[in-house]
Amino acid sequence: MTNGTNTIQSSGKNRSYILRIPNSYDRNRPYRLIFGFHWLGGTATDVATGQTVQRDVWAYYGLLRLAAESTIFVAPQGLNNGWANSGGEDVTFVDDMLRRIEADLCVETTQRFALGFSYGAAMSYSLACSRANVFRAVAVYAGGQLSGCSGGTQPIAYFAAHGLRDSVLSISGGRSLRDRFVRNNGCTAQNPPEPSQGSLTHRSTSYSGCAAGRPVVWAAFDEGHIAAPQDGAPGDSGSRTWLPAETWQFFTQFQADPSPSPSPSPSVTPSPSASPSPSPSPPVTGACTATTRVVSFWSGGFQGEVTVRAGNSAITGWTVNWTWPGSQNITQMWGGIRSGSGANVTVRPESWNGSLAANTSTTFGFLASGTSATPAAGCTSP
Repeated sequence: MTNGTNTIQSSGKNRSYILRIPNSYDRNRPYRLIFGFHWLGGTATDVATGQTVQRDVWAYYGLLRLAAESTIFVAPQGLNNGWANSGGEDVTFVDDMLRRIEADLCVETTQRFALGFSYGAAMSYSLACSRANVFRAVAVYAGGQLSGCSGGTQPIAYFAAHGLRDSVLSISGGRSLRDRFVRNNGCTAQNPPEPSQGSLTHRSTSYSGCAAGRPVVWAAFDEGHIAAPQDGAPGDSGSRTWLPAETWQFFTQFQADPSPSPSPSPSVTPSPSASPSPSPSPPVTGACTATTRVVSFWSGGFQGEVTVRAGNSAITGWTVNWTWPGSQNITQMWGGIRSGSGANVTVRPESWNGSLAANTSTTFGFLASGTSATPAAGCTSP
């Protein structure tokens, strides 16, 4: 198989999808697989290129730039530019794509994910209902129950984001979708905090008590029916939105399971990948601390995350410093502003994550070239 548009027969119809294979694809290494479903009136091309919000930056809902060479992406094309899933035909289409892709490419079968916005979110939700034993997790952006929910009784890791002022698919509907998997996953029921209207901020809540490996995260934001919300400003922003980083963090927390998930067809047996190696978490003895960890890695690069935690007093800003042990070099960063040169790295907060209440934390992430590393990081606050 090759990059670009592929066609397939499914339920007696010609269907198409866009495939994006890493440039450094290694047939002996299993890859994460992510399906990105378009919205009503959108196209597979919109998802694959990100041209509706910000070309390239927003490709595959902003995940392509975070994934580097670690992931195979698929952008399916819906019938009549939607996902009505009549008689389950769109779920069957996904089954057929999986058969075709996994017969030819090396896919880690415990690392399949789906996400989408609006109608694409509805399709991702439908897969959560009907293919919870096939997909590891889904991300549902401003979704509603438009593509059905066959089954819907099994647990699956579930991330959802919804705007308070969504006039197309109300947030109450999004809460209802979320609550199905709060129950399925055995999470403790709650009404998670949401931002106030007019604040132009977001609040993300991880539910407690969920079954091991089946978390639920709810991210409510003060905006309408949009796919790339940003804190502090209205409208979509491909470069400033917080949503891709939070979704990527949610997806990449899952490591390969000892045995593969059921597959619609025989696939390459995966080799478990190494678990990320966090640096020790020191006690907060000063104004703040910083802890680094490796989220994922591949030949020639890795993704890292740094958690900044305030001490026993609130802080209004922070500066994190570390020195690379080798030739590592940051190629991309989100949630922080980098300065410094060579092996010395200095990171300061964005406008929205510098102030921390006592004993609370924030994170920033990055992509880097070179061998994965978790250098000890220092944190200071003015």
